[in-house]
Amino acid sequence: MDSIMQNISTWVSAMRLRTLPLSIAGIIIAGCLAHYNGVFRWDIFILAILTTLSFQILSNLANDYGDGVKGTDNEERIGPVRAIQSGEISPEELINAIKLNIIISIVFAFALIFCAFGVKHFFLTLFFFLLAIGSIVAAIRYTMGYNAYGYKGLGDIFVFTFFGLASVIGCYVLFAKQIDHVTFLPAFTIGLLSTAVLNLNNMRDRLTDEKSNKITLAVKLGENKVKLYHNFLIFGAIILSGLFGILYYTSPYNLIFMIAYVPLLLHLKRINNNQDPKLLDSELKKLALTTVLLAVLMGIGHLLPF
Repeated sequence: MDSIMQNISTWVSAMRLRTLPLSIAGIIIAGCLAHYNGVFRWDIFILAILTTLSFQILSNLANDYGDGVKGTDNEERIGPVRAIQSGEISPEELINAIKLNIIISIVFAFALIFCAFGVKHFFLTLFFFLLAIGSIVAAIRYTMGYNAYGYKGLGDIFVFTFFGLASVIGCYVLFAKQIDHVTFLPAFTIGLLSTAVLNLNNMRDRLTDEKSNKITLAVKLGENKVKLYHNFLIFGAIILSGLFGILYYTSPYNLIFMIAYVPLLLHLKRINNNQDPKLLDSELKKLALTTVLLAVLMGIGHLLPF
């Protein structure tokens, strides 16, 4: 029994469950905006969450495999010990898990698209089929393969696009069957904050990544410039979300998401004064939770009574 529980614990760790709430932040906002505009459906919302979670778990497993076989995850790494790095899961076992997760992701994605569009809206159906396939490929190719884009400083673009634009705007289209300008600023906000979470991860691993020839944007920018970049991401999110609150103001409740500005600003103060990469792991967790908090408050702020 102990060995079974240990095996389950190892696989749960490989899935990196702590990253999952951040992945659905955009879905929450899109669902709330859809509800506000009278086009919300629970079946689409639940399937969108399941699809997004499957994509995130696929990405986590693929990242573990890619960094593990390339030797990027080694004893010098500061962050949590990964599956292949620990030796508790073999590369072959992880590949099989990735294949299984690809099938699960495809099933959820196709169910979501059929639920949203049925046999109507041919071009939207085609577009989302292509988007789903692109998401799966992007999740795998982040660190896997010889031309992994995560090793070329392109991970930030991927996170901003999929966690921000696709998550918020794309999910809203599933409900409304059209793009609405009200989703743009929230999409950019969540995209910037999600990119900041990735940037913290890359800041923490900057020195070991450079030794392993994993050229993230943090490696390219260096210690000082990457902090400026991080400030740009956080302040950009604050400014754009604040602009959203002003432009779409209908009630004081709309602005409750600004509560999240306090931990964001305190976070920036700690990052700007920090000199120890080991402390960035706790900041990463805090920033991810703050992003989810802001997303929830931004969404429900438009659903509370006037």
